[in-house]
Amino acid sequence: MSLKNITILVTGSSGFIGANVVKRIFKDYDGAVVIGLDNMNDYYDVALKKYRLAEIEEAQKNSSCTYKFFKADLADKGTINQIFEEYKPDIVVNLAAQAGVRYSIENPQAYIDSNIIGFYNILEASRHYPVEHLVYASSSSVYGGNKKVPFSVDDMVDNPVSLYAATKKSNELLAHAYSKLYNIPSTGLRFFTVYGPAGRPDMAYFGFTNKLVKGETIKIFNYGNCRRDFTYVDDIVEGVVRVMKKPPEKKNGEDGLPLPPYAVYNIGGGQPENLLDFVQILSEELVRAGVLPSDYDFEAHKELVPMQPGDVPVTYADASALERDFGFKPTIDLRTGLRHFAEWYKDFYMGESNK
Repeated sequence: MSLKNITILVTGSSGFIGANVVKRIFKDYDGAVVIGLDNMNDYYDVALKKYRLAEIEEAQKNSSCTYKFFKADLADKGTINQIFEEYKPDIVVNLAAQAGVRYSIENPQAYIDSNIIGFYNILEASRHYPVEHLVYASSSSVYGGNKKVPFSVDDMVDNPVSLYAATKKSNELLAHAYSKLYNIPSTGLRFFTVYGPAGRPDMAYFGFTNKLVKGETIKIFNYGNCRRDFTYVDDIVEGVVRVMKKPPEKKNGEDGLPLPPYAVYNIGGGQPENLLDFVQILSEELVRAGVLPSDYDFEAHKELVPMQPGDVPVTYADASALERDFGFKPTIDLRTGLRHFAEWYKDFYMGESNK
């Protein structure tokens, strides 16, 4: 599929990944009509979401694309149906979700509303106002306590260790059912620890930075024996855009009924980093960017603590299926990505406008 001159609905459009996907469409695909939807909730600092929205508006000025933003909730079925009826999107990129593993223990209702009911509303709308491709965010969290590494999309993922992970696995199951019943091409993307400028403050790299700037102690879980497959946001966006353009093929089985046009892929760097090494690189880049002074005593601000409920010791993506089908694998290394983040952090929080 070409992404030029078509209508694309991006939910979670003021979120970290969503905003970057929208800006990429503006940059590369002439004449697209982009419908953005986000409820702008205060799970984390709304100022970041407003910053991303402002960036989208600025990018749109230099684009031939049309942009329409709705402040609305996925759980509001009437509004979702109204958007589909009026704009009839060709492609839906569903990135809106209540994120966070630990928060799902504190506020489970938010996950049911957004990740289950909200996703059901998207599926129903995609059924009644047929779309050419539904792309949706899943998560590496679905692998739970999987002992086999790297994690492959062929692995069984029936043992979630958090409600968040359970909702994401549910999304994959629901999408499969709707693909089978209604021949809706759908692709789920299991993201692995996405990071970068203007990211989510609840992610480790961002939270660590905030604490270090305040002179607080950072807690490194599982005594530093965690490994994470960090994936820079530009790599994620490249994967999303390539997937958008290639929906799973519609075809019938031997019984004459549709085979589900359904796929799931990992998007991850394939190079899990030890958290202690990650903190070391982060600290060096924060000093380099001038976020922290060169004589900062990092050792005095680190605390090794036990594993948190809902966490897993390692995430490690086998992204070979993505490379096979789309000719792409993430390439941006951790130091480069954290350098971009540190420079953005310095400008956003410590620049002239914040003095």
